[in-house]
Formats: sequence, C-alpha cells, structure tokens
Amino acid sequence: MDDAPLPPREPVLTLPGAMTALLVVLFAIHGIRALLPLNLDQEIIWTFGFVPARYDANVMAGAFPGGLGADIWTFLTYSLLHADITHITFNVLWLLPFGSALARRFGPVRFFVFLGVTAIAGAFAHLLSHPHEVAPMIGASAAVSGAMAASIRFAFQRGSFLSFRRGDAEAAARVPALSLLRALRNGRVLAFLGVWFGLNFVTGIGAIAVGTNVQSIAWQAHIGGFIAGLLLFSLFDPVPQAILQDNDAQI
Repeated sequence: MDDAPLPPREPVLTLPGAMTALLVVLFAIHGIRALLPLNLDQEIIWTFGFVPARYDANVMAGAFPGGLGADIWTFLTYSLLHADITHITFNVLWLLPFGSALARRFGPVRFFVFLGVTAIAGAFAHLLSHPHEVAPMIGASAAVSGAMAASIRFAFQRGSFLSFRRGDAEAAARVPALSLLRALRNGRVLAFLGVWFGLNFVTGIGAIAVGTNVQSIAWQAHIGGFIAGLLLFSLFDPVPQAILQDNDAQI
C-alpha cells in the first residue's frame, strides 16, 4: 500500500483578501438597503448617488439631500450602490477576474485607491456628458472598467491570466506589464479595446430594464473609468515594466 502523501488540492476559487473585502462591502450595502422601507432607500440613493444637476448653477441650492458634503462624497459613494441584484451581480462577474488580478498585483491599499480614482473619473465623465441630468447614477461599473483597462496592460503577456500559458494566480498577476505605447500596438489588446468600446456603444444608445425601472446605461462613466485605468496604471503598478526590445518610451 502506498503511503506517500497526496499533493495538496488547489481550491476551486481563491480570491485575494482585498477583493473578498470589497465583495462583502458591496453585498452588505445592497442587502441592508433591501431591508429598508422604499422611501428611506430612495433617500440613500439621492444622498449617495451621483447627480450631475447638483452642480448646475440653475438648480436651487439645497435641492438635493446631503448638502455640501454630498457634493463631494457622491463622486465616490455612487459606486457602492446598485439598482438590484442583477446589476450588482453583473458588475461582480466582470470584477472577479480583472479585479482579483489587480488586487494581487497592487496590494490592498493601491487597489482600493485605484478603484476610487477610476470611480471618480467615471463620475467626472458622466458630469461632463450629462451636466443637467437629475437622475442619480449608481453602480461600480466605472471602477470595474478601470480595473479591466489596467489589467489588459499585463493580462495578455506570457504567463499572465489571459495568456495561453499562464502560471498560478500570484505569478500571473506579477508578470511585467507593457508600456502604454506598446500595449496600444499589441493586437490582442487592440482587439479587446475594440470589443469593449463596441459593447459600450451598442448598450449606450438604448436602455435596459433594471428591476422594475428602465434606466439608461451611463456608458460615458464606463469610458471615463476605463481611460483613467489605462492611463494611470503605471502610477500604481509596483512591478517593473517589461524590458523594451526597441526604442519605445516607457509610459
């Protein structure tokens, strides 16, 4: 009888601690809101959702709850609220692969700050494109888009999580990234960008049913978060970039 120890089994799904904490927060907030009376939940959405009309000089001061504080915090807090279980689940499904890779690469502090910055960028993009919009914008989509954009800077590199020959999760997340210029000349990155922007264009010209309401998709916020993630990735990345084989500048 062979008494040799069996090799340890790999867990079916492993998430970095920062990603697990984020999911707990998002679902806890949504679960608590689901237990509240409808009028109180609406008050939360108006207080913590992002409303571009708050910054419209033609709107009476104090027309929205939260006052001056909400003028500031809603650039970020809107990303913690979701319309219904479908909305939050859709965002989480996109966040799981890309956010997990980024959390492993950046570490908790960089990861959360990065998501916050891309969420704020998404809010600014929505404000610029909908300066008089009264409806509140909610959802983590801009931050998710930022995580996706950052991840593609290294995701297609050999050994990373979207390559054909990837290592374990930790090794895949630490593969040296391409400079921005080289990434924008990479065929797989360009294909991903084309599909992503195409999907946002198609979904952005119509509306989707979210729960019992029909809400337009804030695709400009998605693009704002995505562009911020793509451009700002190097400022947060602790892993040295891939060594250039030509005279491209590191960005």
